[in-house]
Amino acid sequence: MAPLIPRLHLFEIDDQPWFPSFLRSHVQDALTLAWNSNTPLQPESPARIAASTLIRQLGSSLSSYTFIDFCAGGGGPIPAIQQAINSHLSTQDKLPVDFILTDLHPNVAAWQKIVNKHPQITFESQSVDASNVPKHLVERRDGKKVMRLFNLSFHHFDDTLARGILKDTVNTGHGFAIFELQDRSFASAISVLMFGVGAIAMAPFFALKRRSLVIFIFSCIIPVIPFVLVFDGFVSCLRVRTPGEVETLLRGCAARPIARS
Repeated sequence: MAPLIPRLHLFEIDDQPWFPSFLRSHVQDALTLAWNSNTPLQPESPARIAASTLIRQLGSSLSSYTFIDFCAGGGGPIPAIQQAINSHLSTQDKLPVDFILTDLHPNVAAWQKIVNKHPQITFESQSVDASNVPKHLVERRDGKKVMRLFNLSFHHFDDTLARGILKDTVNTGHGFAIFELQDRSFASAISVLMFGVGAIAMAPFFALKRRSLVIFIFSCIIPVIPFVLVFDGFVSCLRVRTPGEVETLLRGCAARPIARS
């Protein structure tokens, strides 16, 4: 069923250059938690659902890909997706596949912690524009194909930029997958609001666990972090495209797929 609300490309606070980086990192941490959490109503985390979707859709060709996450933020679901996919490949006696984290604004500190725990994950420390990807990333010397991942990120692009990204993807002959945590529905907006309430409620626990006074101050005393999560969450709901809208962009991007032998 089509959304009742038309897509609106409004601004998100976390995207703005003036938003402090030390607060942005905590917002990204909260989104990473959302990716990897489950509830009684959703026994599988969004990250596990994304991994299951990739396994099901790619089938026997799964092991022939390298997965590149564009707009990786703080790492989001990639560690969980990587673990699920490579565990699946291991049961089939196949070699593990690699994952690469990239972003226009690389969060190297967060990514390094991930890489230290997950040898199949690497990152690109330089800024990467998803509409003009460096050749060394997509032209794999190991013969692998590239699957471009947009995890909670494709809604950030306006139509012009989204067409450019899709065109670059098709022109280089690679697949892509878009995963979002929300849609243009009332239920999704309620979920965003509850996420903000949860961020306030859990802030003392995470502040103590991470020994971070910043988390406590900017979540409980001056609730900037929960406000940004809710405000940006509502805007994300309005920005998200339906599969049909993505298909329309794809048809209008004037791409020229590479010839395959």
